[in-house]
Amino acid sequence: MNVYMMMPEVIKENSTGYIRSSITNELFQKREIQCMGDITVELVYSLNLQLRYLQELDGEKEIVMHINSPGGEVASGLALYDTMQAISCPIRTVCEGTAASMAALLFISGDRREMLPHARVMIHDPLIRGRMGGNALQIERLSKDLMKMREVTAGIIAKHTGKTLEDVYEKTAIDSYFDAEECIEWGLADAIWKGEVRDDR
Repeated sequence: MNVYMMMPEVIKENSTGYIRSSITNELFQKREIQCMGDITVELVYSLNLQLRYLQELDGEKEIVMHINSPGGEVASGLALYDTMQAISCPIRTVCEGTAASMAALLFISGDRREMLPHARVMIHDPLIRGRMGGNALQIERLSKDLMKMREVTAGIIAKHTGKTLEDVYEKTAIDSYFDAEECIEWGLADAIWKGEVRDDR
């Protein structure tokens, strides 16, 4: 996060005077949450709390999740994915900029998936971060775990796109980028968002 970027505040008048509120708080009151930046334990903890709170307020009303992320920790991302699948509220995901790697799986799992006109999605197989070391048995275990995670993430992509596992494996063998139109064609998205406000919220 750019420490020099100031987040504007909303100033409102009430019976006691003026109150200040952040834009993110104002949008949260409208059931809009932000998945921005790397997928980390901290970000997922915050988003899971927000989802569960909004579920408690109204278990049937739509939640909008805006996503612009390069991806990140697979385990943390799967924790957020599981929460998104578990709550009863419909979740509309909106890709702004890029939804890559783990963030792509979160985007495509929305009940309604919308792309900004110049947004992109990137899918690929899970990666091992940093240097891999250890003895042969340790490396073998790491390899088995990585292949298992590959099956899990490919299964999620197949489930939410309607593609076969073979189709998914072919695409995720390399970094595969899709623009908005290609996302719709491949089943990664449902529509291009053009700024209209939906009445069913």
